[in-house]
Amino acid sequence: MPDISEPVLQLLLAATVAGPLVGAVAALLPAPPGLKGKSPDQAVLRHGVVVTGAILLLTLALAAGFDHSRPSVMQASTDISWIPALDIRLHLGVDGISLPLLVLTALLTFLCALYSYFRPPTGASPKAFVALLLLLETGTLATFAVLDLVLFFLAFETVLIPMYFLIARWGGAAREQAAGKFIVYTLLGSVIMLLGLLLIGLKAGTFDMVALAADGGSSLSVTVQLVAVVAVGLGLAVKSPMWPLHSWLPDAHTAAPTVGSVLLAGVLLKMGTYGFVRILLPATPDGLHAFAPYLGAFAAVGIVYGSLVCLSLVREGGKGDLKRLIAYSSVGHMGFVLLGIATMTPTGVNGALFANVAHGLITGLLFFLVGALKDRTGSTDIDALAGVAGAALYGRAPRLGALLAFAAVALLGLPGLAGFWGEMLAMFGAFQPAAGLSRPAFLVYLGLAGLGTLLTAAYLLLVVRRICMGAVPEGAPPLADVRGHEAATWTPLVALTVLAGVWPAVLLGLTDPAVQKLLAGGAS
Repeated sequence: MPDISEPVLQLLLAATVAGPLVGAVAALLPAPPGLKGKSPDQAVLRHGVVVTGAILLLTLALAAGFDHSRPSVMQASTDISWIPALDIRLHLGVDGISLPLLVLTALLTFLCALYSYFRPPTGASPKAFVALLLLLETGTLATFAVLDLVLFFLAFETVLIPMYFLIARWGGAAREQAAGKFIVYTLLGSVIMLLGLLLIGLKAGTFDMVALAADGGSSLSVTVQLVAVVAVGLGLAVKSPMWPLHSWLPDAHTAAPTVGSVLLAGVLLKMGTYGFVRILLPATPDGLHAFAPYLGAFAAVGIVYGSLVCLSLVREGGKGDLKRLIAYSSVGHMGFVLLGIATMTPTGVNGALFANVAHGLITGLLFFLVGALKDRTGSTDIDALAGVAGAALYGRAPRLGALLAFAAVALLGLPGLAGFWGEMLAMFGAFQPAAGLSRPAFLVYLGLAGLGTLLTAAYLLLVVRRICMGAVPEGAPPLADVRGHEAATWTPLVALTVLAGVWPAVLLGLTDPAVQKLLAGGAS
């Protein structure tokens, strides 16, 4: 492992967070004549690939220089006074919990920029598209890197505007309505969350998340903790999304362009669950403990609900949309993440963090594949894909069909692939929740989660059967198989899905010491 000094790590993390913002500003400027290529549009799309590629290299360098023998210690820390009157600081840092999410964000954003270079967005300015994509990357990276409650809120909110415009300007049918629903839900949740964050900071006397974790809630009364968990938890639950606050998600995914869906499912949903682990779990443990049974109940219902809706969408004649089905599957799979957090055990929380990363990899791949199907057939309607417009992918585009089947079995939690470990650990945590939590209640949640895994397998195998299998229809139009740029975009996601499945220690070795420290009240 390279020996990289702390100042260099600080510089790497600061450049990782600020780099996309600088790139977004540069994207709006006129391209130098020598860099325009065939057109200014091509130049700005290439600019997006270069900037996101550079950010990915910075995060990989940060990961290489990270001291993996001390993942519970906050590293690459920068702590500078920003607003002294309010004791708000520019505090950045990374540990074993945030590092995988930083790398995931940088990777998915780079793959989206690469995909967009070969499949340029239509209908609006590529300059605006690239600038919004980079602004979105800045907000998501900052969310996982900042260690001040006010900065966390600002980063959390930064992503809303670019995602709104990505849906509203480059989306499909009903895009304006879907974008409006997205912004209304998330903004309302954020207003309530801000009040909770201010309550924590003012009552504890600090907005510093490291100090709050070390304090372990001792400076906050139980009443303050209860109110804070309700307020902050509602804002985080909307973004997660937790049933029944999820209804904005299917519309947003259905209308969003391919790269919007990839980033929404792969990164933005993780911001909510990350907030539960980074803020509420260490800073308000008594309050979260009181609400953990209710959080577990909502999570378990969401698991079953999402699976049942997916079964309804995939049935013949159900007029289901494949993007909508994956969106509802996310409600179920993020339910496993929330269930793991609700157990308040190292096993459950590690499972939640693992499932976060696995879901980002697998759903990112799925939305890329669905985008490719739409490019080829003009539809994401399941009945259309299984009927006139497509069907028999194994026979017509075997590599595309094989990738779709791979992503489906990874999402259903097949052992040996990334989707298995997170869900299994979350269920293990529910089997023996933290002391003081009702074990009978969590055993019920465990049973519902087990039912959800069976239903998930059912609807995903139906998707494979209806879209991939069957005889090639007579006179079916030609269907292009995986293209070169698609293979380049999807191969990293396939490889990492397999790697995380066969070598889970690559993630658990990072998260477990940090989780143990958080649950112990931040003590070293």
